[in-house]
Order: sequence, then structure tokens, then C-alpha cells
Amino acid sequence: MTLKLRIKPGKFAEQEKKNRMRTLTMRPLAKFGLLVGCLIFAGATFVVAQENSPSLAQIVALDECDPTTFNAALGPDFCKNVALAALGYATTLSDLFQKAGNGTPDPGWDFEPDTLHIKEGATVSVVDQGGEPHTFTEVAQFGGGFIGPLNHGEATVPECTGGFSNVAVARTRILQASTVNITGLKKGKHRFECCIHPWMRVTVDVKSRDEK
Repeated sequence: MTLKLRIKPGKFAEQEKKNRMRTLTMRPLAKFGLLVGCLIFAGATFVVAQENSPSLAQIVALDECDPTTFNAALGPDFCKNVALAALGYATTLSDLFQKAGNGTPDPGWDFEPDTLHIKEGATVSVVDQGGEPHTFTEVAQFGGGFIGPLNHGEATVPECTGGFSNVAVARTRILQASTVNITGLKKGKHRFECCIHPWMRVTVDVKSRDEK
């Protein structure tokens, strides 16, 4: 008994075309899977690296200087605080001195936060978002700065003596829109103040890496 198979013309060609389409479809899927796998691996590597890297803590210097009165007395562009001044919230230079002299310094001049808790190895990044320069000077004890009328009777602390003619003080200056990074702080309490506006104060509490 003889069996005869009838194959329609073009059947093999059609099947071969389907196989080729399946192969072409699988290739992009395989590439996509490989790409996803690489991204997952890279993401995991980034997370591990981030966990093992020292932390970063930020402190912001703020003020509300009035450009008109500050610049008239201290020079053009000394105060660049245009946003708050345009809304009428800026403090004139005379008001700043009067409030400080009365023992009620303007709260618009401030470091935020006032207290910072970090671990050894962390970097403290200080950003001047105010309109005028400040200093971020480490002191043994809080006290007056190098501008007597702003001290309200407090004696100038040794670390601020001499003002900007003292290189050690000049190095701690922060200009408008600039950033200063503080590294290498050891375990314990560290006090920082602005030598110009001495009521701007921060306490940085540093703990050991394994301390909770």
C-alpha cells in the first residue's frame, strides 16, 4: 500500500517564514531581558555603594538683608537678597543693628537646623541661601563676633578675633549662593557660629559609626 502525501505549493516556504519571524521576535526579547538584568545589577551595585559611603548633612545660612540700605553702606552687590526685598520683608541695615543692640537679634538671620546629629565620617555641607556673606566658624564656646554693635555686650570669642584680617576667620567665610563642606569632625559636640552675626549658631553632635 502506497501513501501519497500531497503538499501544497509554497507550504515549506510559509513555514520557513513563520520560523524566521519567531526568531526575529525572540532576539529583541532576549536583548531586552539582558538589558533589564544589567540595569538591575547596576542598581544593586549603586545601592550597595551608597550604603557604604559616608553620609551628607546640610545646613542652610539664611538672612533678610535689604539691598538698598546694605549696599549703600557696604558697597554695590554686597546684599543680593532680591526676592524677599521685593515682597517687603527685607530688614534694613539700621534695623539689624538696632534689634541686635536691644538683645533681640533678627531671627531672619539664622542657620538651619540649629542642632545637627551626624556620624563620624559624614560631610557637613553649608549653603549660603541668604543675600549677604556669613562665616561658619568653629568655636570652643559661643560668644560675640568681630562687629561689636552686633554682640549685645558679649565678648568677641577668640576664634573670631581680627575679623577677615585673620586668615583663620577668612577661610570660614561663605559667600552668597556658595557652599562650604566640613569634613573630619571627631566624636563629640562641635559649635559653629557666624563671626559677623553671632546669634547664628549651630551645634553639631557627632557620634561614632557604630553608635545608635
